Amino acid sequence: MGTIYGFSAKTLDGQDKSLADFSGQVLLIVNVASKCGFTPQYTGLEALYRKLAPRGFSILGFPCNQFGSQEPGDASEIAKFCSTSYEVTFPMFAKVDVDGASAHPLYGFLKGEQKGLLGTEAVKWNFTKFLIDRSGHVTARFAPTTTPAALESDIVKLL
Repeated sequence: MGTIYGFSAKTLDGQDKSLADFSGQVLLIVNVASKCGFTPQYTGLEALYRKLAPRGFSILGFPCNQFGSQEPGDASEIAKFCSTSYEVTFPMFAKVDVDGASAHPLYGFLKGEQKGLLGTEAVKWNFTKFLIDRSGHVTARFAPTTTPAALESDIVKLL
């Protein structure tokens, strides 16, 4: 079983960021979108982040425009939306594809480690969540309909 630490991604402000920088933390990796029916989950995600970050938890947000074109903005528009609409303070990354030939390599890894419903790999919609333990292993995958609050006990078990 591999880890996420061999991957890097551009942050929302364009900087290369190694996921090894998050070594030792429990992580929730989420593909997000500003114009999705699940967008209000930003509130719950931020609440989880603020509550559990002191214990070694972080959320990594990856904007994605592959589902219903629900993340049409550029990096500055996404950053403004997240900060003004939901006061997001957890790390946000540049827009990525999560499915198909142009999918970010991290998402290829995540999907291979934790299959979806009936063994499928494809991410079905925005706000699919992957839980990562302190060693960088993918331990669970959650559907977009799973609320951030419903994940708290699973996260706390890994902290």
